[in-house]
Amino acid sequence: MTAEHTRLFAALRELRAGAGLSLAALGERTPYSKSSWERYLNGKALPPRQAVRELCRLANEPDGRLLALWEITESHWSGRAVAPAPASPSDKSSRPDPQEPPPPTGTGRRLGGGRILTVLAVAYTVIVGGVAVLLFLLLPDSDARETGPRPVSVPFSLAPQCHGAACEGRDPMRLICGIGPDTLASHRTATGAHIELRHSKKCGASWARAWGTEIGDRVDVTAGGPTHSVLIRTKDDAADFVYTEMTEVRAGSTVRVCFRPAPADGERECVEARVGETTTTARPR
Repeated sequence: MTAEHTRLFAALRELRAGAGLSLAALGERTPYSKSSWERYLNGKALPPRQAVRELCRLANEPDGRLLALWEITESHWSGRAVAPAPASPSDKSSRPDPQEPPPPTGTGRRLGGGRILTVLAVAYTVIVGGVAVLLFLLLPDSDARETGPRPVSVPFSLAPQCHGAACEGRDPMRLICGIGPDTLASHRTATGAHIELRHSKKCGASWARAWGTEIGDRVDVTAGGPTHSVLIRTKDDAADFVYTEMTEVRAGSTVRVCFRPAPADGERECVEARVGETTTTARPR
């Protein structure tokens, strides 16, 4: 269970408790059964995106914050948030690792910088893992315990992990840039797919997302530099949101997203927008 998943189901439980909704009430007032809500709220299963929206609707709360957290959680849950490949030996020999301090110049038995980082990383993993397990064991799993005290609020403090050039070619969900982004432009294609240009001011980067696609469709995004693409390869891709990698942008930059349908005779459709402005003009090419 990831830290994002722990935050998501804890936030959902808090929202349900604040609205005074029982599992039975959720089963009656949404398309999802009581047993399904029990799994979603106890972290046993990732709720569908629509289930998150339904709970926000019943609680009369805006859904933007929880949907952003859901998108991050879903990218980890589905395995799309893959860690970047390690640097090759030749790269390491040409430049030092910025995270590793130089070895101590003094004498005596000291713990080297690399070992310190390793110890700290292990300790952090043990602490976070322990908290997640404790939360999971303490959470109630049925209506029988719904009369207990309201759960403690879980702070929503995920911070972006890159900015500008450091975001180039990287996953917007994994780098926490997908929380509260702006939509610069949106367009529905001739095939019924939806494409959007997304932009994070905090990350200084933009990317494209798409849904309602078909296997073989392709989405490209560029801001005058490298072009980043995502190809719809499987049925799971076609049934869910897909994202391109990020491209660095600055105020006034023009960002373009293009949709290429799977059929060879399909027409490419492009949308572009200037950062700081919004447009939905489609430019088929």
